[in-house]
Amino acid sequence: MEPVSHYKSNLRDIEFNVFEFLRVQDYLKEDLWPGVDSDTIRDVLSEIERLAREDYAASYVDQDRIPLKLENGEIKLPESVKKSIAAFKEGGWDSIGLPVEMGGTPMPAPVTWSMTEMLCAANTTVQFYAGGALFARVLFEEGTEEQKEFARLWAERGWAGTMVLTEPDAGSDVGAGTTKAIDQGDGTWHIEGVKRFITSGEHDSAENIIHLVLARPVGAGPGTKGLSLFMVPKYLVNPDGSLGPRNGVFATNIEKKMGLKGSATCELTFGGEIPAVGYLVGDKHDGIRQMFRVIEYARMMIGVKAMGTLSTGYLNALEYAQQRIQGADLTQASDKTAPRVPIIRHPDVRRMLMEQKAYAEGLRALCLYTGWVQDMERLHPEDDIWARRNDLLLPLVKGYSSEKAYGLLSLALQVFGGSGYTQDYPLEQYIRDAKIDTIYEGTTGIQALDLFFRKIARDQGAALASLSAEIAEFVKAGDADDALASERELLGKMLDDAQAHIGKMVEHLLASMGGQAEEIYKVGLQATPLLESIAEVVISWLMLRQAEIALPKAGDDPFYQGKVAAARWLVRDVAPKVAARSQRAQGEDGSLMDLPVEAF
Repeated sequence: MEPVSHYKSNLRDIEFNVFEFLRVQDYLKEDLWPGVDSDTIRDVLSEIERLAREDYAASYVDQDRIPLKLENGEIKLPESVKKSIAAFKEGGWDSIGLPVEMGGTPMPAPVTWSMTEMLCAANTTVQFYAGGALFARVLFEEGTEEQKEFARLWAERGWAGTMVLTEPDAGSDVGAGTTKAIDQGDGTWHIEGVKRFITSGEHDSAENIIHLVLARPVGAGPGTKGLSLFMVPKYLVNPDGSLGPRNGVFATNIEKKMGLKGSATCELTFGGEIPAVGYLVGDKHDGIRQMFRVIEYARMMIGVKAMGTLSTGYLNALEYAQQRIQGADLTQASDKTAPRVPIIRHPDVRRMLMEQKAYAEGLRALCLYTGWVQDMERLHPEDDIWARRNDLLLPLVKGYSSEKAYGLLSLALQVFGGSGYTQDYPLEQYIRDAKIDTIYEGTTGIQALDLFFRKIARDQGAALASLSAEIAEFVKAGDADDALASERELLGKMLDDAQAHIGKMVEHLLASMGGQAEEIYKVGLQATPLLESIAEVVISWLMLRQAEIALPKAGDDPFYQGKVAAARWLVRDVAPKVAARSQRAQGEDGSLMDLPVEAF
C-alpha cells in the first residue's frame, strides 16, 4: 500500500482562479498558445496535481533526512530524489511553458504558475533540480544564433541549470563581486573566482549542468554595470552535442542549512588547475539586465512556492482539526460529562484556520493575477502599462508572500499542538523549508526598497496610479443592495491609508534630494511596512472580486460560501493594520538612526 502523501493540493481553488476569476479561456490566442483550450488546461493541472502528490511527494522526507555528501567534487543524490526528477522529465513536463521554437508547449502564465505551486509545495528540492529548462530559455532568448542552438540541445537533453551571482564577501551587494573573466581571443573566456550559496551547483541527476555566471571582464568598470553574463558548462560540449572533458568549475563546499537540506547549496570555485571556460551570453556585455531575466522569474517562483507551502500546511491542519477529538464545546466547558468534540469546534482553532485559509487563498489570487498581468503584457505589447504593473507586483509576490507564509505556517503547526513539533506530521519540515523564501533572491527589505525606489518613485507612480484607479472603481461599484458594501467601504479606507503612507515617504525622498540627506533614512525605516500595506490592499481587492463572483453561487455550496467568508474575514483583519502603519509612517522622525550602536 502506498504511503499517504504529505502534500494536499487545492486544485478546486486553482481552477476557480484560472477559469472563473481570471477567465483564461476567454483570451487564448492560437498564435501565442497553439492547440491550448480549456480541456487541455484542466488535463495539465489534473496530471500535475497527481505528479506532485505521488511522484514528487514520495521523496520529500528523503531529501530532508538523507544527508548530501561532497566527495571528490561530486554530490550524489538519494535514488528516490532522482526517481522524482525522472518522473517530471520523462513525462515531458519540462517542455511546458517553453516556446515552440525550443520544442516546447506555451501555456498561459496562470497555468504555469499553478503548476509551479503544486510541484514546489510537494517537493521544492526536486523542482529545483528539474528546472533547467528555465535557464535554457533565457539563453535561447538572449543568446547568439549558435547559443540558441545550444539552448535547444540543453532543453532536449534535460540538462540542469544554475544562476551564479553571490560571492562570499559581496552577499546581496551583487555589484561588489570580484569574480573575473579573461578574454581568450577565440570566443571563449576563462572565469576565475569563488561563488557561494549556489542552488543545485553540483549533483548527479543530469548528465550536464550549465551555469549562468556573472563575472567582471578584466578592465571593466565597477558595480553592476561592469558585470557580464557567461555560460559555463560542467562538461564542455562537442560540436556534435556529445559531452567533452570536465570544465574547471567544481563544488568546493556544501552548505549545512536549516531546511531544503536535499537541495545542494554549494560553494563553486571557477578556475585553478583546470581553466573554467565560459561563453559570453549574446556576445555582448549586458550581464545584469540579462541575469535579471532569471532573477525576476526566480522571485516570482519563490513567492509562489511560499504560497503553495502555506496552502498545503493549512490543508493538513484542517484535516487534523476535523479528526482530533479533544475538549468539550465551549458552551459546555463547565460540564465534565459533556461529550468531547473535534477541535475544529473550538473558536480559537477556527480563528487560526480561517486566518490560514484567507491568506493562502489571497496569496494565490495575488500570484495568479500577476500571471494574468504577464499574459496581458504578451497580448498587448504596445501598452507598457502591463509591464509596469508586473514590475510593481513582483516585490509583493516575493516579499509579502514569503513573509506571510512563513508566519502562518507556525499557526498551522499550532493547530497540531505538540504533535506538530514532531516529525510525525510535515509541518515542522514545511516551516524549515519555507524560511529561506524570505531570503532567497533578495531579502524582504531589499524587495521593499525595490518597490518604493524602482517601482513607484522611478516610475513616477504611473503603475501604482493605474492600479489604484481600478481598485477605486471597484470600491464605488456596489449598489444599495450590495452584500459587500461594508467591505468595499473598508477597502476604500485602506486605499486612502496606503496612499497617505506613500505620500509621506515621497515627502521624505524629496527632502533628501533637496539637501536634507538624512531624510532618506525615514524612507528606509518605513519601506517594509509600506510593502505590507500595498500587498494587503491589492489582496483584499482581489479577494473581494472573487467574493463577488462567488456570492450568486454560494447557496448550499461550501466552496463558494468559504470564498465569501474568507474575503470578508481578510478585509476586516488587514484594514486596521494598514491604518496603523500609515499612522506610524506619518509620525516617523528617524530617531532610530541617531541611536548609538551600543544602545542596541
